[in-house]
Amino acid sequence: MSSRISTIKIVALAVASAGIAAGGLAAESKKHADTTSDLKLLERGHYLVSIGGCNDCHTPGYAPTGGKVPEKDWLVGDRLGWRGPWGTTYPTNLRLYMDKLTEQQWLTKAKQLETRPPMPWFTLRTMTDADLRAIYRYVKHLGPAGKEAPAYVPPDKEPQQPYVLFPAPPK
Repeated sequence: MSSRISTIKIVALAVASAGIAAGGLAAESKKHADTTSDLKLLERGHYLVSIGGCNDCHTPGYAPTGGKVPEKDWLVGDRLGWRGPWGTTYPTNLRLYMDKLTEQQWLTKAKQLETRPPMPWFTLRTMTDADLRAIYRYVKHLGPAGKEAPAYVPPDKEPQQPYVLFPAPPK
């Protein structure tokens, strides 16, 4: 009788262990799927930031160096102003900006965005939610860094140098 109880205990222990192991494997598999999914989003975000021209304005020295700015320094905004009939605008520090937003807030803002030149806000408004999520996750992945960009300067005020002067649009 005691050998039968021992056998039942061994079988029960084996079944329980298998269940725990299977649960662990399922959890590990889900974790891997989540990690793979997150990695794909980060790769997509990196790609979109790279081809979308985000760094051209939002990363100091990016365009003049042909993109030879380390990724750790990307998207921190710039002190280079863009002056035209609208006044003078400065590229936002996207890393600090995104740090203050939830993903849903970013999606809402991006779909309603309308800013002054030279920001091509209309391109964000036409992006898919999936692409906007990828950009958000990528910028959040970079983490907060840098300082806030200078404040907007109205057209009747002289901004500090440096700035790029845009001509008035044709009439």
